[in-house]
Amino acid sequence: MTKPLLGVVHLGALPASANHDSMAAVIKAALADAKVFARAGFDGVVVENFGDVPFHKGTRDDPVTPDVPAALALVAHRIKTDFDLPVAINCLRNDGLAALGAASVAGARWIRVNVLASAYVTDQGIIEGEAARLFAYRRQLRSNVEVLADFLVKHAAPLVPLDVATAAKDLAERSGAAGLVLSGSRTGEPVDVALLDTVRAAVGRFPIWIGSGLSEANAAELWPRCDGAIVGTYCKRGGLVAAPVDLARAKALRKACSPKGR
Repeated sequence: MTKPLLGVVHLGALPASANHDSMAAVIKAALADAKVFARAGFDGVVVENFGDVPFHKGTRDDPVTPDVPAALALVAHRIKTDFDLPVAINCLRNDGLAALGAASVAGARWIRVNVLASAYVTDQGIIEGEAARLFAYRRQLRSNVEVLADFLVKHAAPLVPLDVATAAKDLAERSGAAGLVLSGSRTGEPVDVALLDTVRAAVGRFPIWIGSGLSEANAAELWPRCDGAIVGTYCKRGGLVAAPVDLARAKALRKACSPKGR
């Protein structure tokens, strides 16, 4: 898989969330979305607890509740088994250890960590990266799950001003990440092309993934610049993040991101 295109399976609210309905409903909706991504020819999916707003920070002092990694592992394993798709796990807001534990149980290939290093001001407060703690746990699990680390993650801002090129190079070289993820400022918004090009110049051939906002309209510009992409909102019916995945939109994006679509 030289350049993965992954669709996002946004889970509904999980048991500890105030908005939870039933796990049966969560699983049914997740499998339905995964089936559409499989039919559209996507290379895999990312399973994330998107419905759990407001989120725990996911840090040592404010971890997600235990039902969250249990649900992520359960759904990811079902998708991997039922549709023979590689899976990734993102445990919002930033519980890399929970994601890694779930990934190890489910046989996932990647996890996405929003703040792996440095410190960001988010709508959950200040979140500091815990890369050393995460990779110590990875060694303990004897895991080869790859860690994708957001750079300038959406819905957040760095605690102090930073030099983009230097900070991107530090994240690539010093965090243990297997790839950097660049996104827009909010869910569904595209990454800035100038930012992407600046980061590429700084990190060279180190893998860069697009983490939000890839669409049929901008794929010709963005897809050749990245080494993989994670797409959720665009593939939903009407482009609405809370809607089910739409087969026609997913197929259109897959075609736009094929070799002929470059």
